[in-house]
Amino acid sequence: MIKPEYKYSELTSKIIGAAMEVHSFLGNGFQEVIYQRAFSYEMELRNILHAREVEMSVMYKDIQVGQRRVDFLVDEKVSVEIKALIQLEPVHLAQAINYLEAYNLEVGLLINFGETKLKFHRLVNKKFKS
Repeated sequence: MIKPEYKYSELTSKIIGAAMEVHSFLGNGFQEVIYQRAFSYEMELRNILHAREVEMSVMYKDIQVGQRRVDFLVDEKVSVEIKALIQLEPVHLAQAINYLEAYNLEVGLLINFGETKLKFHRLVNKKFKS
């Protein structure tokens, strides 16, 4: 799963591996908070540095217009939004990309534990400013 063309590929692969373990163990059908707790614990077991429900500023041009909590901020580099839905819709993908842009993070993951098979999307912020 590690692809050198993806920024933070090794890290995102570790995150996805942890999510796969959680989904393999719990299956689908639980509320998002259950997956969030299990996922955090699995990342701890794998020594993946992360913070849960991190308050992030939402910026418009040069002013703060609000705050939003990212489900996970991993190694202060990768945002991870998790869902527990029967099926992801395009609006969920758009929302996750918008969060990346608002937080000015370059890479993110959208992970859905609600389907019978774990679904994930790697996201890249094309508007990232270093």
